[in-house]
Amino acid sequence: MVKITDVAAHAGVSPSTVSYALSGKRPISQETRLRIEQSIRELGYRPHAGARSLASSRARVLALVLPLRKGMHLPVVMQFATSVVTAARDYDHDVLLLTQSEGEEGLVRVSGSAMADAFVIMDVELNDRRLPLLRTLDQPSVLIGYPADPTGLTCVDLDFQQAAEACVDHLAALGHRRVALIGSHPEVYVRETGFARRVATGFTAAADRHGLLSSIHPCVDTPVAARTLAERLVREQPDLTGVVVHNEPIVHPLIDALTALGLRIPQDISVAAICPDEIAEPAATPITSVSIPTAQVGARAVDLLMSKLQGHEVPETTILPTHLTPRATTAPPPAPAPAPTL
Repeated sequence: MVKITDVAAHAGVSPSTVSYALSGKRPISQETRLRIEQSIRELGYRPHAGARSLASSRARVLALVLPLRKGMHLPVVMQFATSVVTAARDYDHDVLLLTQSEGEEGLVRVSGSAMADAFVIMDVELNDRRLPLLRTLDQPSVLIGYPADPTGLTCVDLDFQQAAEACVDHLAALGHRRVALIGSHPEVYVRETGFARRVATGFTAAADRHGLLSSIHPCVDTPVAARTLAERLVREQPDLTGVVVHNEPIVHPLIDALTALGLRIPQDISVAAICPDEIAEPAATPITSVSIPTAQVGARAVDLLMSKLQGHEVPETTILPTHLTPRATTAPPPAPAPAPTL
């Protein structure tokens, strides 16, 4: 690991002179500064956050506020986190990950300590109790997700309402007349998490627009819960021919459960999902889906945040459009059985 003493020796100056060049505490000649900067580049030296913050009055750190709560699918959540980290590195910023469900207290603690220059906020609820504080902090913030009232905030997200509508529109165009939404973990709805509520709203609106019979079923994210729900749907809704799944951990278990009950996919029942392509594409039967572009959302959040740090105006809400990819799990519904002849 390259140290400040290595840079000093390479540049032919004292370690204190390198420190002054990094911190800006004392003036040094332009020639000496350029020599130090060249040594830093050649040696690959990275000053620690404290030195960088002294030089720029900033920590060059973004805080990613990601409370890990019941009903969150960790692999997809970490895709968002990875995209934020990757985008931040492109701006030469590090990321401080905050995972405790401490609400305003954690924001105040980090804001007051100057550990981070700005916040990326995830798991946004419609009436999120963190919002009033975010509107008053000195540090800017960007929300991945958007609340009921985004006034005074900066939000970026997939259009989840449109995603659900696209799935229902696709099933309706194929001729399905009864559809069901297999939704997120019940706790997600209790918290009024924005994306889950918007999926439910879009699903119901599209079903009503097409005159379809519809129902919504929150589901615990376990294979056992998926199997139990599949059995209940087959028993209680024998005319169900189309399912939309917005619950990543049970997409495959639900398909397995329906198949085990003797239903052929897509000949007897069609399945569409709102999920990352990494779940839909590699399945034994590739799944019709609306993709969740985690990399694009995370990168856009960081772009907006860096623009705010530079004093630029940014849009209040950035909603990414949806795209449905038809695959092998959706098809026209089976023809109704002919009426018995008398």
